[in-house]
Amino acid sequence: MAGSRVRALQVVDTEFTADTVEWCPLDGCQRLLACGTYQLCRPEDLPAGPESQGGLDLDQPQVRLGCLYLFSFNEDSSGTPLVEVQRRETSAILDMKWCHIRVSGHPLLGVANANGSIELLRLVGSEQKSSYILQPISSLALGEQCLALSLDWSTGKSGRVSDQPLKIISSDSKGQLHLLTVNEAGSELHRVASWQAHHFEAWVAAFNYWQTEIVYSGGDDGLLKVWDTRTSGTSVFTSKRHSMGVCSIQSNPHKEHILATGSYDEHILLWDTRNMTQPFADRPVQGGVWRLKWHPVHHYLLLAACMHSGFKILNCQRAVEEKQEVTVLVSHTLPNSLVYGADWSSLLQPTQPKLCTFPPCDMGTRMADQAYSRVASGLLTPSFERRVDTVDQSGSGCQQHTASRIFDLDLYPEGENFDIHLLATCSFYDHVLHLWKWEVS
Repeated sequence: MAGSRVRALQVVDTEFTADTVEWCPLDGCQRLLACGTYQLCRPEDLPAGPESQGGLDLDQPQVRLGCLYLFSFNEDSSGTPLVEVQRRETSAILDMKWCHIRVSGHPLLGVANANGSIELLRLVGSEQKSSYILQPISSLALGEQCLALSLDWSTGKSGRVSDQPLKIISSDSKGQLHLLTVNEAGSELHRVASWQAHHFEAWVAAFNYWQTEIVYSGGDDGLLKVWDTRTSGTSVFTSKRHSMGVCSIQSNPHKEHILATGSYDEHILLWDTRNMTQPFADRPVQGGVWRLKWHPVHHYLLLAACMHSGFKILNCQRAVEEKQEVTVLVSHTLPNSLVYGADWSSLLQPTQPKLCTFPPCDMGTRMADQAYSRVASGLLTPSFERRVDTVDQSGSGCQQHTASRIFDLDLYPEGENFDIHLLATCSFYDHVLHLWKWEVS
């Protein structure tokens, strides 16, 4: 019988609250992990500069600070396999994504920040020397007095046609979407179009990787919208199926017509993009779904960052093929934290595609749910926070977690061989980056 277990390999204090984590998907750079942080500070909390007059301007707005970390994974270092190779202070980071192809021979990282800008950073260095650095090369302001909340690259599907334009779709706190292009040198961002998409914050925007003229957006107004960028400013479809703000969307990069969405309403919905009248699957996950990530190889595995409900690994195969329920394979909750960021690593992959065959959905669901209930019954979950802006009033430092009791599904016989997968999550209240190993028999 197949089984799985997840255990923590490392815990990193990110100092500020961590809300986005991204493994580099490109060959030769897959051991690199970027993490972005966000901290809302009062002016009196900032260190006084030489120009300070010693007074406090009560009208001065709160300041959003952040830091961009770059880590390298070394499997030979069992205690601390993640090694920090760069730390760059910046405006608060709301989202970031690696481009799925090299541009002018270099990996590119796109960052959405609290200054309302999309920034491109080029990775330079070499794996042989284990020396890398992210260099800022271009930035474009989306608008005045707004936060850039999300971005997505048009390159998500493997086998992209080389002459397709390199595009970014972004969203902001004023409810707008912004379509950008990147020149072949990767050094310039150009705005193609901007339009009002939602009444409140546009939490997320994403491409249809199979038809990149189509983009999706989700907002705090609870709406999921579909846009054809060849026509300006008019949505081609609007869904009210989510009952609260829509904050995560990802097109399946392996299988056409499959879209996953998540919301503050604590549901993950799966859609057939050919007919979006109703989703074909609806999985409650007991927490607001801030990010969704399809596995880099296995078509039906979905990783979800579920805020106060931790992170979950879902098997969507039966839902896609037979319209049955989505199975929860792993569910792990961290006490006193909100998991905002989660991503798969493509560094360690199985030798055979075993993961597309799991126990029958009802049995797998019962096992996962029973184990989750045992773990969750003893956990304290923080109060639900709708907004991004959160100030730590306690002034307390990082809570150091231990790996003394990690969620396990001990369903496998002794001596069973495992497929091993790495994933990373980051959490908001306790400013922690976790590195996990998922073992599947």
